[in-house]
Amino acid sequence: MRASGILLPVSSLPSKYGIGCFSAEAYEFVDQLARAGQKYWQILPLGPTGYGDSPYQSFSTFAGNPYFIDLKTLVKEGLLTKKECKEVRCKEQKKIDYEKIYQNRFKILKKAYRRFQKNDKYEKFVEENAFWLEDYCMYMAIKDAHEGKSWSEWEELLKKREKTALEKVKEELEDEIGFYQFQQYEFDRQWKKLHTYAKEQGIQIIGDIPIYVAFDSADTWAAPEMFQFDEKNEPKAVAGCPPDGFSATGQLWGNPLYDWEYHKKTGYQWWIRRIEYCFKLYDIVRIDHFRGFGEYYSIPYGDETAEFGHWEKGPGIDLFNALKEALGEVPVIA
Repeated sequence: MRASGILLPVSSLPSKYGIGCFSAEAYEFVDQLARAGQKYWQILPLGPTGYGDSPYQSFSTFAGNPYFIDLKTLVKEGLLTKKECKEVRCKEQKKIDYEKIYQNRFKILKKAYRRFQKNDKYEKFVEENAFWLEDYCMYMAIKDAHEGKSWSEWEELLKKREKTALEKVKEELEDEIGFYQFQQYEFDRQWKKLHTYAKEQGIQIIGDIPIYVAFDSADTWAAPEMFQFDEKNEPKAVAGCPPDGFSATGQLWGNPLYDWEYHKKTGYQWWIRRIEYCFKLYDIVRIDHFRGFGEYYSIPYGDETAEFGHWEKGPGIDLFNALKEALGEVPVIA
């Protein structure tokens, strides 16, 4: 049976707060899709945006973007006032002013966090997501304490995740770590509610995940062994695309490359966990740059263009056989 849908990033939804979110406008868009006889809503990656505000350069593979948290929902929950929300409203605009949002969104979310009372649902969320949540929240808290610097610029003990140093950070930055946990809890609640509503209207969500992770991320800091890093935990090579008719010097993305031999030895456990988690968020998963599983372009670290890279063999069907064995038939598209 043939079906159709529309690609619309959550960020592009209408909003009074400078960026689209899980607000009434999102539910109205789902209603419009249903009225138009559509069956799919395809979105872009939901992760917290890093360098350049690109959804394909995220601070975490698993975390959600706190900008998508609907402030009006927090008002209903008694965590914010209408007056506080009014203070961060934006004039209607065609482009997202990420700098302005960065400067005011965390301030108002911090106010909500101060009034938030931990409950059983919150504790359950933290426990069930500990496998990524702990590293992400600690990473962001340390990053804030280091004026936004990437982990590669932290002092050696934190960079190498020395146990005593991490324990000290947990104690000193406990409140900030809790703030990031709160953000992820609210994001998860609001997104799952919207996703459930879409299902009830007969609309399936097509999620989108980047094949690579960002160098400035909790993923690389927490598990450098998964990537092609040297003994100093610096990339040996990075991702991109070779020169073509569109670009004379190619595309230098700069993402670290996977150590596919390591992933194969572990039975692709990280990938299995990643895809399994995706199907808690979406109905169908699109993996960006799918071609990279067959062969990937490797550019020497430090090069200023992608001209002098070369192709390397990827995991191929081996990865997808492992996914199928662990998760069964899952709808992954390219």
